[in-house]
Amino acid sequence: MAWDQKFEELLREYLPFLDGEEPLAPDTDLRDCGLDSLGAVELLGSLEGAYDVRFVDEALSLDTFATPEVL
Repeated sequence: MAWDQKFEELLREYLPFLDGEEPLAPDTDLRDCGLDSLGAVELLGSLEGAYDVRFVDEALSLDTFATPEVL
């Protein structure tokens, strides 16, 4: 796993089609796991709050939310 537990817990909240027992791989397609555009916006806010960071405008695209590795 290339990320901390907090990141995975936050991300899983927005992936309704990912079984809780299924591992989250770096190349997991987040859209296939149920992340939609509204979920991406909510996830963005959660990540910014949890990590005290801001995403630059150029990063605000669906491609950024394609996989955990990209994100």
